[in-house]
Amino acid sequence: MSNNNNGYPTSLSAWTTVFLLMLAYVLSFVDRQILSLLVGPIRADLDISDTQMSLLMGFSFALFYTICGIPLGRLADTRSRRGLIAWGILVWSAATAACGMAKSYMHFLFARVGVGAGEAALSPAAYSLIADSFPPERRASAISVYSMGIYLGSGMALLLGGLVVKFASTQGNTILPLIGETRPWQLIFLVLGLAGVFFSLLMLAVREPVRRGAGAGVAVPFSQVGRYLMANRKTVLLHNFGFAFLSFAGYGSAAWIPELFRRTYGWDMPTVGLVYGSIVAVFGCLGIVFGGRLADVMAKRGKTDANMRVGLYSAIGALPLVLLFPLMPSAVWAAILLAPAVFFLSMPFGVAPAAIQEIMPNAMRGQASAVYLFVITLFGLGVGPTAVALVTDYVFGYDEALRYSLLIITTVAVLAAGVLLWLGLKPYRQSVEHLQQWAAERA
Repeated sequence: MSNNNNGYPTSLSAWTTVFLLMLAYVLSFVDRQILSLLVGPIRADLDISDTQMSLLMGFSFALFYTICGIPLGRLADTRSRRGLIAWGILVWSAATAACGMAKSYMHFLFARVGVGAGEAALSPAAYSLIADSFPPERRASAISVYSMGIYLGSGMALLLGGLVVKFASTQGNTILPLIGETRPWQLIFLVLGLAGVFFSLLMLAVREPVRRGAGAGVAVPFSQVGRYLMANRKTVLLHNFGFAFLSFAGYGSAAWIPELFRRTYGWDMPTVGLVYGSIVAVFGCLGIVFGGRLADVMAKRGKTDANMRVGLYSAIGALPLVLLFPLMPSAVWAAILLAPAVFFLSMPFGVAPAAIQEIMPNAMRGQASAVYLFVITLFGLGVGPTAVALVTDYVFGYDEALRYSLLIITTVAVLAAGVLLWLGLKPYRQSVEHLQQWAAERA
């Protein structure tokens, strides 16, 4: 049975594609986020500061993720999306393994660049595949299920990192053939890299759906994409930077919350990994799926700006929570407030890319998604963790001030996101109408 009479793939085929892409996203986020729970041993072995560590967690990865994202997004509009994703998995997995062989800070930094370059192939191609597998009224939910990989992967990274710290305290280093003596934090990168190489073979089970919608199957010059984006520049800017500020708050806090529980509340890392990893996996997934379903329900009721509205609602819900949780007198109360904070901050990360699909012609979706990912990754992941570290290192000047750095950075970012997304509602509705007119003119 097909999804409807317009020739979309069967429900089984479409959801199989989403599930496999979600697993790829899980793997990418395990590789990306594992560092947040390994701050202590990596800092000790490489003799680096919080700011240098933040560059490994954010900027080094994000810089090449964004640089490579736009040309890879263009390939997603014109070449095999399945093949592009498979090659991307191979590249980032090899780079992850290289992280496990790092003997110096610069070696680690360059390996993280490779992880970013490889992962840039995934999401633009995945968004395009999903958009061609589901009708418009189901896309936000489907993309939200794919985007669950963010929180499943981050949660697994935290749980895995906690186990590594526990293993390190009891077993010490491991001797591997050809590689030699390996510290526990290095071993986890080697295992993840090997797992990624094998996982890339699963991409053979993904079927390429027929490209559909306005401009489907037509290769357009990048100058035309640029003109279309410029014609919708107010929507694009308010959308991209509104969601980027939410990403800034999310990535900035996620990178340092494990250290907050260690430095402020005295928890050990296995405990932090278990508690925070569970919160991220459960409440992050609930939030992102709820956001997608809410957007689809509002869209069926005629709200053409539903995806943007969900982003606005998430900022409103998160604001009091990010203001309060770093100030809690105990770890238990901090964790209790952190759960709904993660829920609200996760809500927009399925609807944000879905919003792009609804205002762009088919032949421009991958490139427009890459521009969106460029902004949220460079600004959110690239700057967010470093902003927290800079405030801790250079404004307060002592490690235990991390709670105040988190409060300042996340509160300002969430407030800015709410303002920008509210201002973007009307321009977004106009961009939806603009695409309809553009398609009618070429019909």
